[in-house]
Amino acid sequence: MTRYSIKKKFQIAYAHRLLNYNGKCENLHGHNGKIEVIIESDKLDAQSMVMDFAEVKKRVKNWLDENLDHRVLLSEKDPLVDVLSENQQKIFTTKDNPTAEVIAITIMKEMTKRGINVKEVRFWENETSMASVKKE
Repeated sequence: MTRYSIKKKFQIAYAHRLLNYNGKCENLHGHNGKIEVIIESDKLDAQSMVMDFAEVKKRVKNWLDENLDHRVLLSEKDPLVDVLSENQQKIFTTKDNPTAEVIAITIMKEMTKRGINVKEVRFWENETSMASVKKE
């Protein structure tokens, strides 16, 4: 069977910290993250595309801009959630610690909800550290 795929890259700036972690990441700190979204299909559309890159950009980037870019990403259990919210800081909460793995699966789930057949999300926390999640 023939499989087609496309990949689109995005960037966000964000801050986060990890609860119950013994190391530098227990402190609030920031990253310039890079995201790779890989979309797959068994067939091409009427335009001979998996999905138009412009449409991928619009749909994925809009969600990233509205939810993760220039936000503080925190576990919903983090006491900073209330403090930052009370001070009108933009936050995004995750059920668990906002690790690269959790951010990657969050992006995949959100894009799947929006009807995008995401095969893989790669989340680069920095130039040397990447987590990915794949549908099998």
